[in-house]
Amino acid sequence: MSTTTVNITAAQVKELRDKTNAPMMDCKNALTEAKGDVEAAIVVLRKKGIATAAKKATRTTSEGSVASYIHAGGKIGVLVEVNCESDFVARTDDFKMLVHDIAMHIAATDPRFIRKEDVTPEAFEKEKDIYRAQAAATGKPAQVVEKIVEGKMGKFYEDVCLYEQPFIKDQTMTVHQLIASVVGKLGENISVKRFARFKVGDVNETVAVSKAGEQAAE
Repeated sequence: MSTTTVNITAAQVKELRDKTNAPMMDCKNALTEAKGDVEAAIVVLRKKGIATAAKKATRTTSEGSVASYIHAGGKIGVLVEVNCESDFVARTDDFKMLVHDIAMHIAATDPRFIRKEDVTPEAFEKEKDIYRAQAAATGKPAQVVEKIVEGKMGKFYEDVCLYEQPFIKDQTMTVHQLIASVVGKLGENISVKRFARFKVGDVNETVAVSKAGEQAAE
């Protein structure tokens, strides 16, 4: 057994578990890989969670639940459907908390789409044309303008796509990474299928349906 492994204490494992809710052995292994650095171990667990989620992404999600969240004294309301593979997982506290957190996040940030793949060509091109016109107005060369546009389009996805947004309760992770961490813990594919967000006085409510979510649920 290596010295690094011997130096991993029960207190470190407990601290990491408290912060991530990951299984005890996964915490110990992550700490070993991170040489006892708890923050680095959190990154290790997140990366493994995303890898696990990627492996499970093609598995059918025909169960799940619909949750609501009402904010600002009844001025903003959200309905969201989150899918998983089994009714057993849908009834767990971890899944219910995830659905609640996603609904709360949508209420706070008002995303227009769920994933990058859901952004319509019309919305993409409209935003790209605006950024290109802004960059061209600076008088910079065409190749520089295109690089500026490319960078701004990355920020555009972060602004309008639920999965790309920093999670409202923990800005160090995206909503996609949050979902991946729960996939890693519960062992099932999880995806946001659709949501609707309403705001008093705003006639243009936001309604989004994920193409990927529809395919996963088929």
